[in-house]
Amino acid sequence: MTDTIVKLEYKGRTYDIPTGLFINNQFVPSISGKKFPAVNPATGKVSLEFYEGDKADVDAAVKAAKAAFKTWAKGPPSERGKLVYKLADLMERDMQVLAELESLDQGKPVKIALAVDLPIAIGALRYYAGWADKNHGQVVDVSPDLHTYTLHQPYGVCGQIVPWNFPITMVAWKIAPALVCGNTVVVKTSEKTPMTALKMAQLSIEAGFPPGIFNVISGYGPTAGEAIVRHPDVSKVAFTGSTPTGRRIAIAAAETNLKKVSLELGGKSPNIVFADADVDMAVAAAFGGIFFNAGQVCAAGSRVFVHEDIHDQFVAKFKVLTSNFKVGDPFEAEFDQGALVDEIQFKSVMNYIDIGRKEGACVMAGGERVGTEGFYVQPTLITDVKDDMRIAKEEIFGPVVCVLKFKTMEEVIERANSSIYGLAAGVHTKDMKTALKMSEALDAGTVWINTYAMFLNQMPFGGFKQSGIGRELGSYGLREYTQVKSVMINMA
Repeated sequence: MTDTIVKLEYKGRTYDIPTGLFINNQFVPSISGKKFPAVNPATGKVSLEFYEGDKADVDAAVKAAKAAFKTWAKGPPSERGKLVYKLADLMERDMQVLAELESLDQGKPVKIALAVDLPIAIGALRYYAGWADKNHGQVVDVSPDLHTYTLHQPYGVCGQIVPWNFPITMVAWKIAPALVCGNTVVVKTSEKTPMTALKMAQLSIEAGFPPGIFNVISGYGPTAGEAIVRHPDVSKVAFTGSTPTGRRIAIAAAETNLKKVSLELGGKSPNIVFADADVDMAVAAAFGGIFFNAGQVCAAGSRVFVHEDIHDQFVAKFKVLTSNFKVGDPFEAEFDQGALVDEIQFKSVMNYIDIGRKEGACVMAGGERVGTEGFYVQPTLITDVKDDMRIAKEEIFGPVVCVLKFKTMEEVIERANSSIYGLAAGVHTKDMKTALKMSEALDAGTVWINTYAMFLNQMPFGGFKQSGIGRELGSYGLREYTQVKSVMINMA
């Protein structure tokens, strides 16, 4: 075992962790030899070090992916699907280990990774594996003298930059449609969460993936990420992360080879509770909609608008749930919320809570650090929030919910849509007319009615406005990884 695969011992368990860059089906050191530390959010201590990729390593990965594309794209689509199915099967076999590594890396409870993250990731792989031989063009009947049809052809090498909040899920969401469409990929993981993508890469060898079709670079955005976005042989870039970074990626892609770009960015999503809603159901949905994954979710329902007639009742019930939510060691099943991903995120969230207090809002529950080790924050309920407060406008990306009152449908539509973001929204009502009108009126790529944060592999996900460009999941996700060619043959 070389230093590109090392042993990690934690809580009586031993893991074999790839720490090298994954290029051409091999784990290799970075060309520079540089490494960076991975910190366990539960303890605040370094778990181990990973090789840090930069431009030279990206060049090597892209070269491997470009060479592999020549045969990968020309093979039978069903064979691509079989390999992706096999990867899903292996991930299912190793779910426990993958869930524990996701927790070690990101801070979420192991039980949540097992119940949510891994099933979603595995499901996405299987969903798109089934599409492998069904993504085809059309025959267009124009004239007896013409044979006219379209082809759906892959782009080639796709750069895929994934975030730290759902590492393994985001890798699956991105590589599955790209690979089944015949593309090859170079994935860049967040420097905060490199573990599980490399374990997926290790499983891809066992699954029989040919060399070069799936490559993983661990590293930082300004070096490895920038190199991918500006590489002339990368024809498509997919990114999930913050809106400011997404904007820079779009500019860099335009300045180089005008590569195809899809972006899933930030959000400040409204979750709207009407007076006729089932209050208990709405409270439960809103609670999960903000505190799942410690609020580190782009689509988190962080602005909860509650009709003034039921506001106090809603807040009282919400406060009980918040006070009973257990925060602690993510490896222990008794806890509902783990740690935030790192010290930077911890300090940012605590700062926003302080800003809310200074702006005149009321912290009804939570708002404090939990313990002295690791990056734990109490789930925090803030009321008396005004639309012009920073906590109501800016993405906090933590376990903090802002509750606001409203009177009329017209008013709440205008206020909900006042954000620069448009990723998601929720509506809670027993009136189907209200539900339908709201679903059409809200500026959001996804609207949940009487539920929240329901992610289905069959349904597209993406944003309006500054929440992004393009869609992931569903058949719409395939469109991001193929280009349409028109063919017209004169038969006269």
